[in-house]
Amino acid sequence: MGDLFTIQHLLLILLIVVLVFGTKKLRNIGADLGGAVKGFKEGMAGGAAATLGTESKGEEAKPLEQKSAMPAPEVSVREKSQS
Repeated sequence: MGDLFTIQHLLLILLIVVLVFGTKKLRNIGADLGGAVKGFKEGMAGGAAATLGTESKGEEAKPLEQKSAMPAPEVSVREKSQS
């Protein structure tokens, strides 16, 4: 019993996939997958840089309420139930 993943087998599988899906759809899938990976890496690097950035500048970490640019609307329970 020979190797299952020889170069001939992989090329045959690639040919079948191209015939079934077409090159345009495969290109779109590749672009979407690449964009998702890039966005994930930037998000991870951005989150780490933001965390390190506040600590390296000597600033105190502010609570989430103080970081918000817009104040939270104050709505009482009565206003919600009457709406």
